[in-house]
Amino acid sequence: MPRSGTKQVPKQVPKINPKYANFKLEIKRSKIHRWGVYAAEDIPVRRKVMEYTGERINRRETKRRSEEQGRMIYLFTLDSYWTLDGAVGGSGAEYCNHCCDPNIVTEIRNGHILYMSRRAIRKGEELTVDYHFAKDIEKYICKCGAANCRGTINLK
Repeated sequence: MPRSGTKQVPKQVPKINPKYANFKLEIKRSKIHRWGVYAAEDIPVRRKVMEYTGERINRRETKRRSEEQGRMIYLFTLDSYWTLDGAVGGSGAEYCNHCCDPNIVTEIRNGHILYMSRRAIRKGEELTVDYHFAKDIEKYICKCGAANCRGTINLK
């Protein structure tokens, strides 16, 4: 029970925007990191699972947002000029966690970032993607647990 004068704020569970999902998906707590996206039905191999959406921002704004403190970063580079910020208008794909042996691959088609199934995915399985962070930036420890884990989210 909260102390007198304090207000308990309920934790809001992120949502999948069904407009951008081709299968039933849900967001739940993840063993990898915070929230994760999970298959709520079996997904066949080589199928579009969902689209990564967000506010389209230029390089300058990308740099500014990536340096902001106290903000979760959901930036996905679309090309050499544009980035999508999934924290603003995201489809839920921004909650797919990194894994060194992912079940989802990314395809960029006509300015859209698509998450495609790399293999058959079973109901209840967490959807994961390799973030491919550059090797020459700050190193981020990987907690994916895959047998072939690189130890960092960054490429070697």
